[in-house]
Amino acid sequence: MPYERLSALDASFLHLETLETPMHVGALAVFDGEPFFGPEGRFRLAEVRDLVATRLERIPRFRKRVETVPLGAGQPIWVDDERFDITYHVRLTALPAPGERHQLLALFERLQSQLLDRSRPLWELWFVEGLQDGHVGLIQKTHHALTDGVSGVDVATVLLDATPDAVVPTRPVRWRPEPPPAPARLLLDTLREHVDTATDVARRAQEAADDPQPRAERAAYLARTVASLADHGIVAPRTSLNRPVGRARRYGSVRVPLDDVKAVRAEFGGTVNDVILAGVAGGLGRLLESRQELTPDLTLKAFCPVSVRDEHERLGLGNRLSAMFVPLAVGEPDPLRRLAQVREATEQLKAREQPVGAAALLSIADYVVPTLLGLGARLAQYQPFFNLVCTNVPGPQIPLYCMGARMLEAYPMVPLAKNLNLGVAILSYCCYLHIGLLADRDQWPDLDVLEAGLEEAFAELHKAATDR
Repeated sequence: MPYERLSALDASFLHLETLETPMHVGALAVFDGEPFFGPEGRFRLAEVRDLVATRLERIPRFRKRVETVPLGAGQPIWVDDERFDITYHVRLTALPAPGERHQLLALFERLQSQLLDRSRPLWELWFVEGLQDGHVGLIQKTHHALTDGVSGVDVATVLLDATPDAVVPTRPVRWRPEPPPAPARLLLDTLREHVDTATDVARRAQEAADDPQPRAERAAYLARTVASLADHGIVAPRTSLNRPVGRARRYGSVRVPLDDVKAVRAEFGGTVNDVILAGVAGGLGRLLESRQELTPDLTLKAFCPVSVRDEHERLGLGNRLSAMFVPLAVGEPDPLRRLAQVREATEQLKAREQPVGAAALLSIADYVVPTLLGLGARLAQYQPFFNLVCTNVPGPQIPLYCMGARMLEAYPMVPLAKNLNLGVAILSYCCYLHIGLLADRDQWPDLDVLEAGLEEAFAELHKAATDR
């Protein structure tokens, strides 16, 4: 077949999307602005577009759009967008004077509240001039059906450079789109795939009947890993983090020195991710205390995506994810006990191989009828199993450049779901943790309380490490 089919997990993000819950990931970056401007002081937009168009040769799916199967008989496919226009996807806008940070955040919030156009490739880049100190902003949107966090970082490293002397191409290579399959052909191919899948399931069932012992051991192993998903209780406590979201967004950012986090890990053990989750728990505790919801025994459950992408899958798009459900003891006032509880919980979950169980459940979706998958995805919007999404993606620890301009900051964004009005995304870049906080605007007038709480919680952990 000359086309790619979305996996069930990729397609689920299309099913989850509503006007209130756009399902794109994103980022907000700030660059040293001078190299973006020519001798006359004008932004070099045409050259930027040529540069991006040239890099798309390495990630061809960024020129593809989603095509649905007739009668909804199967998962959608990726087909070349015959009207692909780089000027639609790479845009320039400007802030009014004085170009302060809160103005950039307001623009980011407004753009991220809007759905991507499904009739086109599902991504946009917005360059923003007019920032203070001559800086340039970059607002990125990419649909979750197209990429997960790890592949998103890989894509960013393709679009950006590791040195300031990037060669700007004079003209990108001419691209010729492949025509999409005829609807009848697509329907026939899809039905044939269903038959092949059913045949494969029957073959595996026969193999299991012929040699049941290995299959039984495998099934018992998977049952144990899936059972670990119920550790610390199945249903998460209901808090103000789990009220239905509206269409407007609010965005906050916190930056923490990565060396501070590593010092805590070196002193008290665990992993960098354990320290990050303990810091997030401390910040959430301060927030809930200000909302008069905090109790000493309150433990939230965080959904933490886990990449199962191999090294050879770099630049492979789509989602290769599993998950861990990590308890966060937000009611514990002692930062070291909070860290110890996170460390103990993650060690147990890894020992019971919870990510394997989660991946097994997600893989079942590939055998589910698309109509049922869409229904299940919409029902999942009302899930009671966790309180927030917290994703941590390791990024490059060397400076990256665009058109010779150094990227100074980069804050990620994870989308909200129907009853999850806070998403926490962390990207490590150039010796700092960049924490992006996306929240429902109407329910989070106090997002600054969480920002301050996170700064205090990480500082508290670092102080404990240095004092010791």
